[in-house]
Amino acid sequence: MLKAQEINWSKYCIDIEDVMTLSSLSLEIIRNNFFDDNTFHINIPNRNQDIFIRRSYYGGHVDVYKPYGENLYYYDVNSLYPFIMKSYPIPCAIPVWKKNLKSVGLDSLFGFIDACVVCPTNISCPFLPYKDQSELKFARDLCYRVIPLRGYLFEKKSSPFEGCISNLYKSRLEAKKASDEAMTFIYKILMNSLYGRLGMNPEITYISNNSLAEDDDWKPPKMSVVQLSAAITACARIHMYPYISRQDSYYTDTDSIVLGSSLPENNISSIELAPKSYMLDIEDDRHIIKHKGPAKELLTSKWFKDILADQSLRDQIPTIANFRIDWKKLQIGRKVILIKLGLPQSTKRDMFYDSNNIWIDTRPIDVIDLGNQDANTILKYELFNKNKESVRDASRHFKNP
Repeated sequence: MLKAQEINWSKYCIDIEDVMTLSSLSLEIIRNNFFDDNTFHINIPNRNQDIFIRRSYYGGHVDVYKPYGENLYYYDVNSLYPFIMKSYPIPCAIPVWKKNLKSVGLDSLFGFIDACVVCPTNISCPFLPYKDQSELKFARDLCYRVIPLRGYLFEKKSSPFEGCISNLYKSRLEAKKASDEAMTFIYKILMNSLYGRLGMNPEITYISNNSLAEDDDWKPPKMSVVQLSAAITACARIHMYPYISRQDSYYTDTDSIVLGSSLPENNISSIELAPKSYMLDIEDDRHIIKHKGPAKELLTSKWFKDILADQSLRDQIPTIANFRIDWKKLQIGRKVILIKLGLPQSTKRDMFYDSNNIWIDTRPIDVIDLGNQDANTILKYELFNKNKESVRDASRHFKNP
């Protein structure tokens, strides 16, 4: 703690006793040392803005495309979110609400909007997850059909995080070179936790039916700017998609990818794995099992093989959990709990089986959702016009065989 105090005071003039968490420390570092509000004004969103924009704030893709493979390659993006924060444009200034964007070109928009989206039927790894908002321009370039409806538009500026991220990354490399594992870890957390701190969810009661209304009693935190965090995670998904969409893609998890063939050497540096749940069979009969969660010690190579052969298998296994918290009694102790082991039903992709009923692949799930009234109206209007064109074409064809 004394060493951390000395480092942060000498580098950034920050007393670590004034902050509660590493994410708060990260925020103080950039505010006190690298940020200029005159150059890049950050608007604290009001309640309406926060509710609308927060619907587009979510993490990365976590998907299984193919359940089994041999001689695979596991890649992890080096500091994905810090790289995005340093390199991609960020929404700036006070947002402007536009209630009718139906006749506005998508390329002229920068912000967060409601839209009508139609996914091409021939895409095997869809880019947009089934969510309310999305990275629409990139989707349009992948042949998605996008009709803007309404939303908040921002100014587009270069990232204000470049100086801070560059400084922290340089410090992390110096700590690595000095074999200082503790400070290497701290610098990594400082870089990766900033975007989450900016996107903290205010304690609010959401307005019913998402109606737009002001509430004088709602007091947002001083630095809750969800538009920055939503933009950072959206750009990270865009950055990952060229890898996810490859035909030899087996699995993706936010900043990592499992591929059937290797990437070019100029795309590769040191690799840090961030697995969720998988098993590797090694040539000399060894097994590598990775799993996050309390069931980690209970999984065996046999379990992975059994669940691959029969996805309906479900097990309940008692185990002792250390450090279980009883908040009512304010006690920490050991407790016997039941661990449920099984393959959850995917809401993203359908399983594809071969002639022997063996799970070998997945296919995207086709979803039609006209829940938004504006979207429903536009689709009806377009379908009506399309039907009129079909009738007119058929009439021409009949008259001019």
